[in-house]
Amino acid sequence: MIPDSEVRLTQMTKTAGCAAKIGPGTLAGILEHLPKFQDPSLLVGIETSDDGAIYKVNDDLALIQTLDFFTPVVDDPFTFGQIAAANALSDIYAMGGEPKVALNIVAWPNCLNPGILGRILEGGASKVLEAGAVLAGGHSIQDEEPKYGLSVTGFVHPDKVFKNCEARPGDVLILTKPLGTGIVNTAVKADLASQEAKEEVIKVMTSLNRKAKQVIEQYEVHSCTDVTGFGLAGHSVEMAEGSGVTLEFSVSDLPVQKEAFELARMGLVPEGAYKNRSYTSERVDYADIEECMIDIFCDPQTSGGLLISVSREDGERIMEDFIRVGMETTCRMVGRVTKKQEKPVKLRNHL
Repeated sequence: MIPDSEVRLTQMTKTAGCAAKIGPGTLAGILEHLPKFQDPSLLVGIETSDDGAIYKVNDDLALIQTLDFFTPVVDDPFTFGQIAAANALSDIYAMGGEPKVALNIVAWPNCLNPGILGRILEGGASKVLEAGAVLAGGHSIQDEEPKYGLSVTGFVHPDKVFKNCEARPGDVLILTKPLGTGIVNTAVKADLASQEAKEEVIKVMTSLNRKAKQVIEQYEVHSCTDVTGFGLAGHSVEMAEGSGVTLEFSVSDLPVQKEAFELARMGLVPEGAYKNRSYTSERVDYADIEECMIDIFCDPQTSGGLLISVSREDGERIMEDFIRVGMETTCRMVGRVTKKQEKPVKLRNHL
């Protein structure tokens, strides 16, 4: 067994700095060959790459199902458990629901002390408890790399589902967490991030999107998604193309984590950012945006914030409510929705 004091969980993985995902282009090619399932009660399936599946039970109740797990992004086992759980729970909030039941998903190497796994599970359980859900078991396998996450079931009213494909021209865009998680985590692994940057990235990744969801559900949310492995670039392209609109972002208004600009300029950019940029390059108009800002826009996020599309009037009220409830993370109005233009997403220094 490896003593806890000698373990660096992130060094045991083949991915670093972010929760890696199969590229959206690759995934789309795989999914198109699957059988097409038809059921009138399936309100949301795979068609728009939304955050989870929604199945209508009756006129007042629909189930949200989602699953997410990944290799460690930090070395502290308890914190990794918290991050992985917050990330999985986020999909329920992104669709307007409340998480109810969670199941653990574990892959674990024989060479690692089971006590480390116990701390990971404790961290995950703490976030499930904070979300007001119940942890009801799970499944584990032996693997060369440690992996952890959750399958989560949530409830939502069928008429109050948040989708990622109904943004409307005239809407404003709100982002509820700062960007730069992948970049900062890459620097942390290289021992090049300050203590302040380390603390902020942990706070961002472990914060639930629960409070943001509880605010915005009081308004008419036209579209919503959480920003995770495909970065703001990939998730905004999905929202724009699904909605048949163009999303315009003001770079000067995007919230960014401490030191992310400087670290990106140093080249501490995770591989996932380059993959996201490659996938979205023909869909995003970057104009004359600084290179490091493009890296941040494409940076894969772990347990990122909600990207929300609402009317301007509601957007202003939501921002006031975010201040009133004391959001743990930086929230900003970051752009607007227009009629469909040549490209689905545009970046400008100012709007």
